[in-house]
Amino acid sequence: MAKAKRGKSPRRLACASALLALALSTGAFAQGLVPADFFNAPIDASAPAAVEANTLTFDSSTNIITATGDVVLSQGGYTMTGQSLVYDRNSRALRFVGQVTVRDPSGNLSEMADLDVTGGMKQAFVNALTITTYDGARITADSVDYDAALQTMLQDATYAPCGDCIDDAGRRIGWSVSAARITYNAEDGSVALEQPTLSLLGVPVAWLPYLWLPDTSDLALANVRTPVYSYGELTGHTLEVPYAAYSSLWTDIILTPTFMTRQGFLLGAEWVQRFDNGSFQIKASGLYQFDKAAFTFTEAQRDWRGAIQTSSEFTPIADWTMGWSYAAFTDAAYLVDYRLTTAKSSINQVYATHVSEDTYIDARVQQFNLLGNVTAADQGKQGATLPVVRFEHVEDLGPGNGRIEISAKLLGVRRDLDSVSTINGVPYTWGYAGNKQHLSLQAGWQTQWIGGPGFVATPYLGGRADVAYYDGASALLPGATTLWSATPIAAMDVRFPLAASDGSTVHLIEPIAQVAYRGSNTTNVGITNDDAQSFVFDDTNLFSYNRFSGSDRQETGLRATIGGRYMANFADGGYVELIAGQSFQLAGANAFSTPGQANTAVGSGMGATASYAVLGAYGSFTPGVKFGGKLQVDSATANVMRAGLGGNFAKDGYGLALDYTYRAANPGQGMLLPQHEIGGEVTVPVAEYWSIKAHSYWDLQANTWLQVGGGVVYDDGFLVIGANASRTGPTHTSPNDTRLTATFRLKAPAGFNVGYDGAVPTPKF
Repeated sequence: MAKAKRGKSPRRLACASALLALALSTGAFAQGLVPADFFNAPIDASAPAAVEANTLTFDSSTNIITATGDVVLSQGGYTMTGQSLVYDRNSRALRFVGQVTVRDPSGNLSEMADLDVTGGMKQAFVNALTITTYDGARITADSVDYDAALQTMLQDATYAPCGDCIDDAGRRIGWSVSAARITYNAEDGSVALEQPTLSLLGVPVAWLPYLWLPDTSDLALANVRTPVYSYGELTGHTLEVPYAAYSSLWTDIILTPTFMTRQGFLLGAEWVQRFDNGSFQIKASGLYQFDKAAFTFTEAQRDWRGAIQTSSEFTPIADWTMGWSYAAFTDAAYLVDYRLTTAKSSINQVYATHVSEDTYIDARVQQFNLLGNVTAADQGKQGATLPVVRFEHVEDLGPGNGRIEISAKLLGVRRDLDSVSTINGVPYTWGYAGNKQHLSLQAGWQTQWIGGPGFVATPYLGGRADVAYYDGASALLPGATTLWSATPIAAMDVRFPLAASDGSTVHLIEPIAQVAYRGSNTTNVGITNDDAQSFVFDDTNLFSYNRFSGSDRQETGLRATIGGRYMANFADGGYVELIAGQSFQLAGANAFSTPGQANTAVGSGMGATASYAVLGAYGSFTPGVKFGGKLQVDSATANVMRAGLGGNFAKDGYGLALDYTYRAANPGQGMLLPQHEIGGEVTVPVAEYWSIKAHSYWDLQANTWLQVGGGVVYDDGFLVIGANASRTGPTHTSPNDTRLTATFRLKAPAGFNVGYDGAVPTPKF
């Protein structure tokens, strides 16, 4: 006897949360031992039946399908329960095996051994199937069958995540997909749809001859191509119609013709090839421009434009992932001008990554592409990492002995040209021409001691070694340079958490004192700073041992940080959290007083002996209301140097968000005037599922509006459709810019959420 094949997915066939509703004809119930007047209530013979079961088993040798485990079958008010429901495909008979109970609409209950269900029920597993999944989605079909591989084939089928997709008021909601045939393969999870049609609010809007999905995961569904209409001043009215020219378990070939009233015909093609341990894809697109003069960028004013993009990802062995991405284009503005995907196109790279419980390794060779109105000559200012390798390892030494942490980074950078700019008279050098290599290695031991009164002390002992070389090819930093440095590191973090509760509110007060010593005068350990150019001192890095964002720079000297944290958790779910503190340079060279080529940390408050004081506050006092804020104060003058405050409210479809930001002038970085802005967003429901949104931001410093906009959104929980318009003011980073955007999303209760937001921009008028 051949071994039975089983399907046990709670999301797919018959399961504890799946209902197989089956249309029955008159005489569906036939059996002995039931009292003559048991079925004494009227029954609608066309009423659907429903079946619940834990598992569905198909025995290919006997051609028998069995539903087992808490089986419940009901129709027209009658309910039968048992442990095994057997359907014989040869005789087309349906039979409860073992103890069965039957309850009629009046509540009468009968118990018996075995129960034959004949008549219309013999079509129970093959006709008028409805599957209602655990999340409320519904699949219906006129005909269902199973083959030897336990494929589920549904004829004239429909999938709807919203069940009937009719709300309590009788209105159509959500979306559905219907197909002449849907084939689900339980072995690999793939789904094939023949002639699928997408309907929104019950109205068909899109059709494809064939669609194959490698699986029904969110990732696979998110890659489903749908027609897109848009309008742009430079391209005109645009219609993009993806077409699956070939689709199989391993291969997809997708053609995407795009028709534009101003620029003509653009053709895109994509080849996706899957393997057991990974996949790769190749995209190509191009067009002959009807009106190349529409573009002001010189390199975009050509007859032919196009691009080739490719990417891959493989898992050759356990814990390792390898892949690549590469893009080549006629000009850097092509992908942006025609609103083609730029994902993975800004970095050409080959990489390998290892992730295990205690070790992380990542090795990459990268070339960075600037996209937009960037000349080919300016691309040479972008650095290429040849290579960048990261290593991290944690080794636990056993209870009470702490752990050892080891990290290393090798960063090689090559640039063809210097990357420089000037902001209000302040020069910036983002990168030097030439070649730079920087190897850093850090190792340390730390443990945690908990004292009797409850204080927690975390000591750290370690060191860092750096070796860097720059060939001096730039005229801005001429002469080859080699740097060797060794930095001993010692730190102690002491906290004394105090908790209290009055029965409804829990309070936590945690004073924190930290001392960190880095015994070196060398802050520019990478010679040239390529990865540590940004810095903001706030509550998120208040208690960090090294606050620089990358490895090319490090803190130096002896520094102490004093502060604390307060938390309160309320019985109604509300909370408040405050984090505050200040840092002090006690001895040694202060790395933040050396701005370097990129003016890093200028005006941050860390260059003085006593830093700015920082505060972070977050909380919620009532459901639907949240707030947060950050503050940076110069303790020497009591001046506010940076501030941000925000809050939002959401309830019953209403929404309100307010934001306020302030940043003092910072001439050292070329910011001659303060940034002082306030703004808000409001959402008001105007009808069931419909809401109006508006937003406005004001430049308080210049006393002029910064941005204004609004839109309308339809959201019934399954389908989101929206349109929005915005206009920027004269002091915006993109001044006097008008944009129209559209939103379209399909959702399902299980977390499925695909579509696009703001995918239809209209460039400047």
